[in-house]
Amino acid sequence: MILSPRLLRQLHLYVGVLIAPSILFFAVTGGLQLFGLHEAEKGSAYTPPPVIEKLSEVHIHQRYALKPKRKGPPPATPAAAAQPAPAKAEEPEAVPPIKWVFLAVSIGLVLSTLLGLWMGLTQGRNRRLAFALLALGAIVPVLLLAF
Repeated sequence: MILSPRLLRQLHLYVGVLIAPSILFFAVTGGLQLFGLHEAEKGSAYTPPPVIEKLSEVHIHQRYALKPKRKGPPPATPAAAAQPAPAKAEEPEAVPPIKWVFLAVSIGLVLSTLLGLWMGLTQGRNRRLAFALLALGAIVPVLLLAF
């Protein structure tokens, strides 16, 4: 069976609007994770907002919850506490260039998906079906996470 170009375009439109919310979600949360904005590093004053931590958990582990907090290190012994820690210069780590490339890919994916949604929802013949599929693609993952 050979599919006509028109049928292929319609299929592309409907599949695209159905999965667009997930594409946007993974592109945005993946971009945040590139630079570790979803977790606090040891010794850092940065604390990520809980919503970013939770969205990261969805991206990585498919659950909307904060990671269980690990127990801290055991209390220091008096001998270890008496010795001062050696001072070392804190130099900021250089960001590998590949992270910038992947950030550009993430931003490009978001923009491309938004443009595709705009084209599909404004230029398509059956807009009601396209909007219904978009809503379905956004609501079903949220409902599945809730249970």
